[in-house]
Amino acid sequence: MVLRLERRIHRDGKPSPRSRMDIMASILKEAEKASRKTRIMYRCNLSFRQLRVYLKLLVDDGFLKVIPIRESDVVAEVFETTEKGQSFVKAYDNLREQFPRSCRR
Repeated sequence: MVLRLERRIHRDGKPSPRSRMDIMASILKEAEKASRKTRIMYRCNLSFRQLRVYLKLLVDDGFLKVIPIRESDVVAEVFETTEKGQSFVKAYDNLREQFPRSCRR
């Protein structure tokens, strides 16, 4: 899969939606503290459909791990960033620092 880093500008001058890399980094940063789907979805400003796609991608590639927790009769899932995910976040942050401020949000 090829992921875009650049931020496109529409004709009306507004920035385009976040890149896939931006979204993945925000999910991984939120999950550093072991978070549930709902918390990640709201904090990262994603729809449930988007969330499912990105969580599957990040878990399948080893950037996130799923931790089942038992609450009374229900088993819930908590997502936590792995070491591989933490390395990705560090590399992402370092890369963002290399771009001029005009390229940032």
